[in-house]
Amino acid sequence: MVTVAIVAILAALAGPSFTPLIERWRVRDAAETLTSTLYLARSEAIKRAGGITIDATGGWNTGWKITHTQNGVTTDIKVTAAPNKTSIAQSNSKTLLYVDRWGMLSESNGGAANAMDFVLFPEGKTQTDNAALRLCTTIGGRIAQVKHGAACPA
Repeated sequence: MVTVAIVAILAALAGPSFTPLIERWRVRDAAETLTSTLYLARSEAIKRAGGITIDATGGWNTGWKITHTQNGVTTDIKVTAAPNKTSIAQSNSKTLLYVDRWGMLSESNGGAANAMDFVLFPEGKTQTDNAALRLCTTIGGRIAQVKHGAACPA
């Protein structure tokens, strides 16, 4: 019984020190999921000659889906569930992103390609938290991660 009590006390003391590690894992998982979504949307847009939308109408924190619209018919390609205890903010607060036939990402349907970024951070924390990440997308489609929510490189 003494051994069990000692192990329980040590576990109780060690538990809070794992919180930052778990938060970083959650943010990293959400960043990888969003990155794969952006790459999938680009490849589908090239394959289908455009008409691809990334729709996060309820906000990026509630999940998103990739849809294809052709001749007025919209088809879901992939639906992604909400990230676990992670907040996501898009640079211009857009919840609909469009991908044209060349795989270029824009914030308006038929608009010019945009460089944009997404900040991902643990729920209840700020964008400058140690676990925060920023996904930076260039006009050409390259996606880079910046740690601690720092600004995207010019």
